[in-house]
Amino acid sequence: MKNILIAEDEGTLREGLSQAFSESGFKVVQAASGREAIEKMERQVFDLVVTDMKMPGGDGMDVLRRARNASEDTPVIIMTAFGTVEGAVEAIKQGAYDYIQKPFSIDELEVKIQRALEHRRLVQRVNSLGAGPGSGTIVGESGTMKEIFTTIEKVAGSNATVLIIGETGTGKELIAEAIHHSSPRRDNNFVKMNCASLTDTLLESELFGHEKGAFTGAERQRIGRFELANEGTLFLDEVGNMSPSTQAKVLRAIQEQEFERVGGSRTIRVDVRIVAATNVDLPAAIAEGKFREDLFYRLNVVSLPVPPLRDRREDIVPLARHFVLKFGRELKRPVKDFTQGALEMLLRHDWPGNVRELENTIERAVLMTESPAIGEADLSILTRGSSAPGEFPPLVDPSLLNLEVLERQALLEALKRSNWIQKEAAKLLGVSSRVMNYKVAKHGITNDRWTKNRQN
Repeated sequence: MKNILIAEDEGTLREGLSQAFSESGFKVVQAASGREAIEKMERQVFDLVVTDMKMPGGDGMDVLRRARNASEDTPVIIMTAFGTVEGAVEAIKQGAYDYIQKPFSIDELEVKIQRALEHRRLVQRVNSLGAGPGSGTIVGESGTMKEIFTTIEKVAGSNATVLIIGETGTGKELIAEAIHHSSPRRDNNFVKMNCASLTDTLLESELFGHEKGAFTGAERQRIGRFELANEGTLFLDEVGNMSPSTQAKVLRAIQEQEFERVGGSRTIRVDVRIVAATNVDLPAAIAEGKFREDLFYRLNVVSLPVPPLRDRREDIVPLARHFVLKFGRELKRPVKDFTQGALEMLLRHDWPGNVRELENTIERAVLMTESPAIGEADLSILTRGSSAPGEFPPLVDPSLLNLEVLERQALLEALKRSNWIQKEAAKLLGVSSRVMNYKVAKHGITNDRWTKNRQN
């Protein structure tokens, strides 16, 4: 059911339009002035706005500007009297979809509304192209990425919560977008929220909205991300960085599909599909009391691990070629490929920053190169960390700059010192037995002594 806002100061016309379009299957909200229309747009997202050109407390242009600021996808139809047609034409120049001159028939306006909604659907669909699996934005030829594409196709049609797990820069947000754009919710909002970027108070306000006067600086009512994502998808990025108090409120919102704005008492019900992402080891965080186990199980209905780029080297060259064409177009540079030496350099690099580091590296190379093919000299940034004549060697073996390697080595050293007794090794490392058990299983560490002990 599409949400329509009708802003008209003449009561009889407003009520007549509201009744007619409600009977046609639309959810209609009325506003008797420009000011009231703007206030309602601050509290709710609309699929379409129909507004009179001349109203008290703000005219149709004010309503148009607010609608465009809220969402460029929301079409606005201007109702105009004979003497204000020029103003309506100007409104179209400013972004209105269409106008209709009074007096008009209900059928005539409904045709324009249906065209506007179809136009909105097509625009959103065009914008979504390239966000789905295998379409070019998510690039991957490795077996791992093909498995991810298959998982996206399987889960997209459901409302199941998906937890995307991977290091920073591996493309978790692109996968979340692909899930949304492949789902039945594709024509509704895809709303993103980085849970690590704000304090608890601000994060709660961003997620659930707040009422006017709820806290210092809350000068007007604000709708939150859960409400904006109604009938669409909410992507909770870096979900492992939320505080326990915020986790409890998010758990309730996901379970019950309802919440209250900060400072408010009215319960708001929504229909939101959740996709979350994290680079935090959530089972370890649960063992340490930093993350709620019940929230983890609620988020982890479908687990989608995304490996780092160093573990799927078959994707390095396809990704690099994708980025060189992308930035060649964007920067208007005649660069289309790489020399063989440059490709070998890309394959030798470990890419600690993952796909994001590769993208930034290629963008810089496209910008700086003087050749139609990127060469080794254009990728000199990749060799700056290695020692060269006249430079100091690195203080640490580059292979030890991998946290996974360091963690495994620390586990093995502690186990050896404790005669392979996990409980004693956990004490040496300063972690709980539960965390120790998880880490040992995670790294696949085994020892013959454990097998003999079990047999005895």
